[in-house]
Amino acid sequence: MVISTSIWHNPRCSKSRQALTYLNQKNIRPVIRLYLEEPPTTSELENILLLLNLRAIELTRTKEMEFKTFPSYVINNESLLIKALVKHPKLIERPIIIKGDRAVVGRTISKIDELL
Repeated sequence: MVISTSIWHNPRCSKSRQALTYLNQKNIRPVIRLYLEEPPTTSELENILLLLNLRAIELTRTKEMEFKTFPSYVINNESLLIKALVKHPKLIERPIIIKGDRAVVGRTISKIDELL
């Protein structure tokens, strides 16, 4: 059985481009999801967080200006923060690489290798 690989990709992000290039060098042709154009649903993001074993805040780009506008009650509430990330997908850390029932934030080659 072949387990497909997918990547939540932002072509403007150098780490995301590097991850995609690395996968291609490994002869892995992932399904590419341009998550800024096709944001995840709340349930998709909840599932990704489970696969990553992370809380929403750990997957959030907290240095972005948009994040800094969120009130503390959103930041400190898992459900509200997930909904905010769905509404503002730019704040989701990238790239996310998914293979079967496992996923990693592929900002480093070693993280990608853990998944492969």
